[in-house]
Amino acid sequence: MVKASEYPVEGELVVGTVKNVKDYGAFVTIDEYGGKEGFVHIADVSSGWIKYIRDHVWEGQKVVCKVLKVKPEVGHIDLSLKSVNDRQKRLKIQEWKNEFKAENLLRLTADRTGSDYGKALEGYGMGLVKEYGSLYDAFLTASASPDEFKREHKDAWADMFISIAQNNIVPPQVTIDGTLTINCMRPEGVDVIRDALGLIEGHAPIEDVEIEVTYIGAPRYRVKVQAPDYKTAEDVIKSASQAGIDHVVRNEGQGQFVRKG
Repeated sequence: MVKASEYPVEGELVVGTVKNVKDYGAFVTIDEYGGKEGFVHIADVSSGWIKYIRDHVWEGQKVVCKVLKVKPEVGHIDLSLKSVNDRQKRLKIQEWKNEFKAENLLRLTADRTGSDYGKALEGYGMGLVKEYGSLYDAFLTASASPDEFKREHKDAWADMFISIAQNNIVPPQVTIDGTLTINCMRPEGVDVIRDALGLIEGHAPIEDVEIEVTYIGAPRYRVKVQAPDYKTAEDVIKSASQAGIDHVVRNEGQGQFVRKG
């Protein structure tokens, strides 16, 4: 799958395949990051008591894990199964499927514009991932807001990209996003920021509103909201981001939210 970074970040949800199960834990191949291997300690397999680990996890099983710790210098990734609830699992699997669909649509775009897929991926695919957070979100934006997409992308392939997006992706809801910049220099600043991001993601006032916060690069985060209409989406993204900023400010930090577009 197309990712902007080589390694996942702490707190991220990832899709993987169980490669090997031991009495002390399970080794998982992370499908989204080039098959990098992560490890789930037996204490992070289930919240309940485990008598036989293979009653909970087995080779070949497709799983959704939360990233606990990443050490790129040694290629070590700690994962957790028990930290992922059913709703998170369902949403992550759907996101994973969406990305596979988006990659196929990018191949189609490259084919119809007479481009090599590898060059298309390197030339503008990776740029779209960095700009929109994922390739699917780029297609979603092109489908839902073609004029906005065309204003920002005047390349020769943009018209074809929009056409393929509109023919293959029906936006289920309005999607908007923006960039949140927060920092806190106190010794416990990492915990303050983590709590602030949790406040933002838990801010959805109604059932059919989704809020997602993804890491861009310290101290910047992308806040994305899906809602039934633009007014609801705008109200939610503003109030949710402000809730996170207020928490950081109360703890002697700083924050700013800039709405994209």
